[in-house]
Amino acid sequence: MLLLVTVLAVGTPVGKPLAAQRDVMRNTPAPMAETLAPDGALRFDAGRFTVVAFPTDERLARTVLRVAQERDSFPGLPRPTAQVLIAIAPDAERFRAWAGPSAPEWGAAVAFPALQRVVMQGSRAGSDAGSPIVTLRHELAHLALYEALGDVPPRWFDEGYASVSAGEWGREEALAASIGLAVRGVPTLEALELLFYRGASDAELAYALAHRAVADLMALDPDRGLSLFFVNWKATSSFELAVRQSFGVTSAGFEKSWQQQTRRRYGALALVANLSLAFGVFAVVIGPFIWQRRKRDRERLHALRVADAVQEEAQRQSMVEAMLAADASARDADIDSAAPRS
Repeated sequence: MLLLVTVLAVGTPVGKPLAAQRDVMRNTPAPMAETLAPDGALRFDAGRFTVVAFPTDERLARTVLRVAQERDSFPGLPRPTAQVLIAIAPDAERFRAWAGPSAPEWGAAVAFPALQRVVMQGSRAGSDAGSPIVTLRHELAHLALYEALGDVPPRWFDEGYASVSAGEWGREEALAASIGLAVRGVPTLEALELLFYRGASDAELAYALAHRAVADLMALDPDRGLSLFFVNWKATSSFELAVRQSFGVTSAGFEKSWQQQTRRRYGALALVANLSLAFGVFAVVIGPFIWQRRKRDRERLHALRVADAVQEEAQRQSMVEAMLAADASARDADIDSAAPRS
């Protein structure tokens, strides 16, 4: 009988991400939880994957199993060999029970690398859960990275690598609209690690920055990507040594380059986006008062123009009357001069 084991979450970032945020449960003991077999659960096996789901999610389970087999390799890593259990929860209540009470409320899926387990929401998940295939790929990348390197990678690399592996390039949209990026600038990699455990906006920014950091690291070797880096990282257990040996730069040099590139790519966009937002708020709050004042000014200007027109008409009329009076006087004078005199 299959057993699903849960562990405590390492941080619970919140916010509204590209699809649905995920978390990876590491470095904690795993207490036993309820079995997956009761209540008519179905089991599907193929290769190194086992998918457990209820009849309502049978179609999704078969798709998940097929995709997991077809895309069973990850950038720079040797092909994984560990047996993996993927549990598809039929509803939110079962997802919470299988993922454990400490799993994040917002999660569409949770990975347990030490157990080679993935728990994901089924077909009843909300629209914010995103594509289940992208979600699956993200979680399986966590498992593959753990199988190759264990607990060596820091959180920012773990999440960034899973995001790049799943092709979540849309995460970078968060960088172009980030108030934090516009105001505080790009953090160091050490500060990025802490950013995952703060509020909603900081966590969303952390996922996007981690994605960009791993993508930039991969770009340092266009031919081999991260393959040599992973070999050196596993051999030395040192990110600094692995970066030096693989790319010929120091970790500090890479960090500075990543910060500069990210700031150059997204800093101005973030500033413009937030200035636009501020202008929009200003327009909504102050706009009605400005509109009322402009309306009063238009009405006052119209009244002045009407008054000026009346005055001009009166002056014109007075001038016409004066000219007519002058003409009449001249005619009278001519008549008097022409009259016979006695």
